[in-house]
Amino acid sequence: MRKSVLLLAILAGLTGCTSSQATHSYTISQSDVTSVSLSNASTFIVSRVVVLANGVAEIMNSLNATSILVGRDISSTEVALKNIPIVTSGHQVISEKVIALKPDLVIIDASTGPKAALDQIKSAGIKIIQTPESWTLSDLAKKVSAVGVAIGAPAQAHDLIVEMAKVAQSHRVANSPRIAFLYVRGTSAIYLIGGPGSGADSLIQSIGGVDVGAASLKHPFNTLTPEALAAANPDVILVMSKGLESVGGISGLLKLPGVAQTNAGKNSRVIDVDDSLLLSFGPRTPSLLNALTVALTKVLA
Repeated sequence: MRKSVLLLAILAGLTGCTSSQATHSYTISQSDVTSVSLSNASTFIVSRVVVLANGVAEIMNSLNATSILVGRDISSTEVALKNIPIVTSGHQVISEKVIALKPDLVIIDASTGPKAALDQIKSAGIKIIQTPESWTLSDLAKKVSAVGVAIGAPAQAHDLIVEMAKVAQSHRVANSPRIAFLYVRGTSAIYLIGGPGSGADSLIQSIGGVDVGAASLKHPFNTLTPEALAAANPDVILVMSKGLESVGGISGLLKLPGVAQTNAGKNSRVIDVDDSLLLSFGPRTPSLLNALTVALTKVLA
């Protein structure tokens, strides 16, 4: 379920983000974060790589390996990657586009598909390596390390992990604010509340907040009901920017059943984050933690 949610978020978030619409709301856009990157030159064991794993193209860029990147999926949105061809239709791999690029390596993860397209790529004699997905901050180091090994740059991957850890040492917010992550897509009538394993819970915990959905619900994503919100009663609501836009901004969000009755709703305390950032778990995530800390401090002031 959470894989599908993330893919929907990536696709919906590529056209920008909403602006703050209320005194206690705050927007985090791509311009508010920076990517942790290495500048030293490196040599690699491969020369033409197509990346079809969520966020891995950004890791390649941070490893100073864009020179060997010849194709990518739609999930990585950094400006530095804009000239790298996209070889997917939405989140579906187009095998013909991949094969035409003549890569010597294709990097995938468990969400990459369809299987038939991957089988065609393998049949063309192209090597495929699957790297782990990341849904927590601890998973991020594992993913970076796996990418480093795949391209023959394990030492550089270690250096990047160390640098990301330094940036991630953000100031924690005080008083353990209660935060609910809502995944909303008004145009598709999708209204969910994040629970344990949504990805947002790891971010919230790392900056000193309490993910109320993770504390009270069973699944990574759960149907949003007035009862669930009343029981959670968050101080702050966290959403993706395009999701907030899809329900009509802050005013539309407050009209969803139960939202206005929460402490967050009563005070219009909403933080919206660019869709390509929130659950990307890549080199921009450490900077995002700092941005989230700033946002929480401002909306709770």
